[in-house]
Amino acid sequence: MNKMILTWATACLTISAQAQDAPVALKATLNKQTHFQQTIAPGHYSGITWLGNNEYAVVNDKARADGFFIFHINTDPDVGLISHAYSDEFRHADRPNRDMEGIAFFPKDTTIFIAGEADNQIMEYKLTTGKRTGRRLEIPDSLSHSAPNYGFESLSYNAATHLFWTVSESTLPIDGTPATPSDKKKNQLRLLSFDEGLQLSAQYFYEMDMPELKSKTADNYCLGVSDVCALDDGRLIVMERELYAPALKFGSFVVIKLYVVHPTADKRWTGGEKKPLEKTLLTEFKTQMTGLKTDFANYEGLCLGPKLSDGRQLLVLICDSQNQYKGKLKDWLKTIIIE
Repeated sequence: MNKMILTWATACLTISAQAQDAPVALKATLNKQTHFQQTIAPGHYSGITWLGNNEYAVVNDKARADGFFIFHINTDPDVGLISHAYSDEFRHADRPNRDMEGIAFFPKDTTIFIAGEADNQIMEYKLTTGKRTGRRLEIPDSLSHSAPNYGFESLSYNAATHLFWTVSESTLPIDGTPATPSDKKKNQLRLLSFDEGLQLSAQYFYEMDMPELKSKTADNYCLGVSDVCALDDGRLIVMERELYAPALKFGSFVVIKLYVVHPTADKRWTGGEKKPLEKTLLTEFKTQMTGLKTDFANYEGLCLGPKLSDGRQLLVLICDSQNQYKGKLKDWLKTIIIE
């Protein structure tokens, strides 16, 4: 009897320890999106990273040169709403635009890393000047080839885990073909982590949701991961984005889904069977262009922002308005509180 009690107690302690080790499930509160047409110039904003205080570095995939903008975004410390935002500086490398999509701040060296979709390279820049340092993430050649316009669009770095994270927007040729309106399937992606020596440290497989689009035709259509956000506890927030725009644009929509994954060492892919990471839906929302709603926002950038006064974490999102397309679209910003 005593032995049974001891065994039961040991089992309870083990379960308790496992429960303590397991990350707490996240909850999300969505704040309304807003824009500042008088203080932020029309753009193709595609990525964002927090620099501290109210400063952010932002990339524009159609900017006049390779580089990044400095944004100032003021948020309410209690509820996270954006009260004001403006952009006052562009720091560039005196090089041609390379379709800059993802951006991450590397505080250890006070530098910026930017993912370019045109060359599928992730290069380092000096924060103070925007000039290239000559360093880059060492992406294996086999992972640097993608379907047109479906390369590395995401990038995140976390100082607590000392890791960079990126993923191709859609399925790489070595893993298949991208999902399309006429070929509905789940995109199979590779989440890649890199250490502070800029070397590839692990690969994980990530499986997207099936497309929601009912039609088989579209004037413009995108389905993929537009950004990732690395958390201090090792988890990642993955932003799945589906954009549909018919020829006349009426009925256009964007569906954004934020999923949480936990890419631990035992789940990394080392060859053989490709098992996708388990993912948990954090939140989702839809923007559209209809007769009643004109909040269409193609969110492409996601990053951690400041913590609120009660300790909750703020996420900051930025959208690509296609230079405020024909005066119809806006450069929306949005915050989401996670706890």
